[in-house]
Amino acid sequence: MSSSESSIPAEAVFRHLDDPSETWQQVKRQRNADGSESAVWEKWLAFSPDPQYLSLYAKYDPGMIVRRHGHLSPHVVFIVEGGAWFGDRWCPAGTHIELPAGAAFGPIRAGDEGAVMFEVMMGDPRSWGEQPELFERTLAEQGAQALPDPELKFPDWLTDLRSLWGSPSKDSDESPT
Repeated sequence: MSSSESSIPAEAVFRHLDDPSETWQQVKRQRNADGSESAVWEKWLAFSPDPQYLSLYAKYDPGMIVRRHGHLSPHVVFIVEGGAWFGDRWCPAGTHIELPAGAAFGPIRAGDEGAVMFEVMMGDPRSWGEQPELFERTLAEQGAQALPDPELKFPDWLTDLRSLWGSPSKDSDESPT
């Protein structure tokens, strides 16, 4: 039996979104033009090291902006409630987005009602960024400012790579240059 076969559970695993042991994590945040803050919140429902995958439920506050990025594995996103702009494309509830390995999307900007998404990353879930000027322009158009990344509780087997693609520093309220 291979190592990946030995780590597969013998039975189905059931989780419920309202289970108090499944906690919400703030993963991104920004200061809005009116001085309020918006964030992206994620509840990681399944996070496996072998084979690697992540399934999560995400809530985007209204107007929240996330840079253009991709993940180190194939990735699917389903808009459950509300809607968001992915670059120039409006994606309302019911939209399914498929990103093959190496594909990027965004910047992502949640609509006026915010957005709720269900996402699955089929492999290494860590992300990489590109075209930071698009993110900076979208922030400027909305009068928003990226804030430092909140600390996340990653599994021991996974290293946080967010600082490698120009996240604001923890000591600064300035967005990346």
